[in-house]
Amino acid sequence: MAKKTTEKKIPEGRVNIVEFKDALAERYLAYALSTIMSRSLPDVRDGLKPVHRRLLFAMLQLKLDPKSGFKKCARVVGDVIGKYHPHGDVAVYDTMVRLAQSFSVRYPLVEGQGNFGSIDGDNPAAMRYTEARLTDVALALLTDLESNTVDFRPNYDGSEEEPALLPSRFPNLLANGSEGIAVGMATSIPPHNADEICDALIHLIENPEAKISRLVRFIKGPDFPTGGIIMEPVENIVAAYESGRGSFRLRAKWEKEELAHGTYQIVVTEIPYQVQKGRLVERIAEVFKEKKVPLLGDLRDESAEEIRIVLEPKNRSVDPEILMASLFKLTDLEVRFALNMNVLDSKHSPRVMNLREVLQEFLNHRHEVLLRKTNHRLTEIDRRLEILKGLLIAYLNLDQVIKIIRNEDDPKEKMMKKWDLSEIQVEAILNMRLRALRKLEEIEINREHKNLSSEKKELKSILADKKKRWQVIADDIRQVKEQFGKKTKLGKRRTEISGEEAKDIDISPEAFVEKEPITVICSTLGWIRAVKGHLEDFSEIKFKEGDRGRFFIKAQTTDKLLLFASDGKFFTIPCDRIPRGKGDGESLRLMIDLTENRDIVTIFVHNPERKLLLASSSGHGFIVDEKDVVASTRTGKQVMNLGDGTRAVAVKPIAGSHVAVIGENRKLLVYAISEIPEMKRGRGVILQKYQDGSLSDIKTFNLTDGLTWQTDKQTRSEKDLTAWVGKRAAAGRLAPNGFSKSNKFGME
Repeated sequence: MAKKTTEKKIPEGRVNIVEFKDALAERYLAYALSTIMSRSLPDVRDGLKPVHRRLLFAMLQLKLDPKSGFKKCARVVGDVIGKYHPHGDVAVYDTMVRLAQSFSVRYPLVEGQGNFGSIDGDNPAAMRYTEARLTDVALALLTDLESNTVDFRPNYDGSEEEPALLPSRFPNLLANGSEGIAVGMATSIPPHNADEICDALIHLIENPEAKISRLVRFIKGPDFPTGGIIMEPVENIVAAYESGRGSFRLRAKWEKEELAHGTYQIVVTEIPYQVQKGRLVERIAEVFKEKKVPLLGDLRDESAEEIRIVLEPKNRSVDPEILMASLFKLTDLEVRFALNMNVLDSKHSPRVMNLREVLQEFLNHRHEVLLRKTNHRLTEIDRRLEILKGLLIAYLNLDQVIKIIRNEDDPKEKMMKKWDLSEIQVEAILNMRLRALRKLEEIEINREHKNLSSEKKELKSILADKKKRWQVIADDIRQVKEQFGKKTKLGKRRTEISGEEAKDIDISPEAFVEKEPITVICSTLGWIRAVKGHLEDFSEIKFKEGDRGRFFIKAQTTDKLLLFASDGKFFTIPCDRIPRGKGDGESLRLMIDLTENRDIVTIFVHNPERKLLLASSSGHGFIVDEKDVVASTRTGKQVMNLGDGTRAVAVKPIAGSHVAVIGENRKLLVYAISEIPEMKRGRGVILQKYQDGSLSDIKTFNLTDGLTWQTDKQTRSEKDLTAWVGKRAAAGRLAPNGFSKSNKFGME
C-alpha cells in the first residue's frame, strides 16, 4: 500500500508551483538570450556588441575626440562600468586594448598611448599607466548621435541613458569584423577593406537587385590587419559569401633574399591574422629541433616595427617552395579563418546572413538615420524660424516693444496679445541684449531666416523623394571612402588575394636530402657503397679479396638507382641510403630481396622522362616507361615475365630510331624501334630468332649515324648497315668483321 503524503497548503498568490524542468528551461533560455543579445553577437547595423558601444559612448561623453588630449584608461573604464556596463573592469579594459591594437583591428576605434601589448603576445600595461582617446573611425560611428538618429534607453540602474545603437556612418561590421561564442551559436566575421565595402554599397544603391557574384567584384575578400595571402579561388569566395558560411586559407607572406656565393634566405614579412608572432617562432623552432623540417638550417627573428622572420635553408640547393610547404603544414604560417556571418538583424533576431543581406541592412539603417536626422533638423529649423519671426516683429516695432517693457507690469502677456506672438517668441524678445538692437543684427536675422527657409525646403524635398534620399546616402558613403579609402595609409589593402586554390606540394623524401655529387660503386660480389664526388680514376678503389669493381655510376644524393635483376624484377634504392665511406659498403642482398640464384643485370640512375627497352635471353623484349618500373618496396617490381630457363639480359634507354640485336651466335639484326610494342609488364615479342643459343645484347641508335661498338682496344663503327637491316623476329646475319668477340656492344 502506497504511503500517504501530506501536503502543506500554500497561500494563494504568494508561490507559483512549477515543474523543475520547466523552471530550468525558462531560466536557461533567459541566460541564452542574454548571452546572445548582450554579449556575443554584434548588431548588423553598427557591427558592435554592447560593451563596445558603451565604451565608445562613454569616451564621447568624456570628450575624448581625436583632436582632444588623452585620458587615463582607468578613468574611462571607471565611467563605463559605473554608468553603463555593470561588469568587471578587466572585460572592459581588454575590450579597449583590443580596439586600440592595429594588429587586432583593421580600423582601430581607440588610439592608445602607452603599452597596449604587441603582436608577440605581450600583455598590455595596467590601465592606470595607459591613456586613450577615440579615433576618426570611432567618431564616424558616433556622428549625429545628438540628432535623434537612434533610440536611447535607460542604463542598468535608470540613472543614465545610453544609445541602443550607433548611427554608424562607417560600415564597421564588415570593415572590422567580429568574433564571439554565444549559447548554441557563434559568429566569425573577418575584417574587410572599407574602400571596397563603400564601392559595393554604392553599387547596391544603384542596382538594388545586384547578385553576390557581382558584389564580390568589389569586395574581393577579407583584408586582415596583419596582411598575408588568401589562397582561395574566386568561386570558393563567392560560395562563402552567398551562404554566409565558409572559410579562407590564409598564408604568411614571404620572399626569397639572394645572398653571396649563390646562397639565399627566406624572409617572412607578414603572418596570418590572430597568430602571435612569439608563439609562431617558438613553434618553428620546436619542429626544427625535432628534425621534422630537415631542409631548415637556421631560424632568426629580426622583427622590429615590421615583421621579419628569417629562415635559412640547410644548403643552397634546397627548393624554397618545398621548404615553405613543409612549414605551412607543421606551423601556423598557414591557417584557416572561418566565415560565419551570424548577427543580430534589425529586429534583434540572431541569424546567418549572406553578404548582400549584410550590406542591405547597413543601407537600411543609414536610410533610417537619414530620416530621423532630417526630421530632427526640421524641428530645430521650425523652432528657430519661429523665434526669428518674433525677433523681426520686434525690430519692426522696436519703440513700442521698449515702451511696453518699461511701463507694463506683465510685458510678456501684453506683447503676446498685441502682435499674436507665442510664448517662445516673447521669451526670445525679452532675452535680447541691448547691443542686439543694432541695425546689423536685424540684417543678420533676415539672412539667417532666409537661409533656414531654404534649408527647410531642401530637407522637405529629401523627405518627399526616396530617390533623392538614396543619393544623399551614396554621397555620404563616397565621403567615407575618401576619408578611409585606399588612397590613405590606413585604407590601403593589406591582404593579397591569390585567386587560386593553394596546391599542396607533394613533398617526397628526396626533397629533404642535401644534393651533392657521389659515385656509386658496386662490386662483382654485390657489395655497394658511395664515395663523395664524381670520380674519373677508379684505380685506387679497393675491394675485398677475390672481388673487383663491376658498376661505377655517377649520381647525386637526391637521385634514385634502378637495379634490373636477371629474374625480370626492378629494384629501387635512394642514393642517400647507400652507405658512404672508405669501407667495403653493404651487401645488395641485405638492401633488396634478391635471391641467391639471381644476379644484377645493370644499375643506372632513374630518369622518369625516358623509355626503356628490355630483353631476355630467349630473344623476347618490349618497351616500358621508366617511371612505371620504380619499385616502392624492397621486394622489387616484376616487370618482365620469363619462362623456365630464361633470364633477363639487357635493359637500354631508347635513344634513336633503330635497334640492333645480336645473339650468342654472332648474328646481328637491325630494324626500326617502332616495330617493338610498348607494355607495362609482360614477356614481350620476339626480337630475334635463334635455332640454338640466345640473345646476347641490344642497342638503340640512329641509323643515319651508323652502328658503333667497343672492342678491347678501340671503338669501331659500321656506317652501311643495309645488309643487316630487316624485320623484327628475323635471324639476322653474321656481325661485321672486327665486331667484339664478347658479342657485346660495349659501354655506352
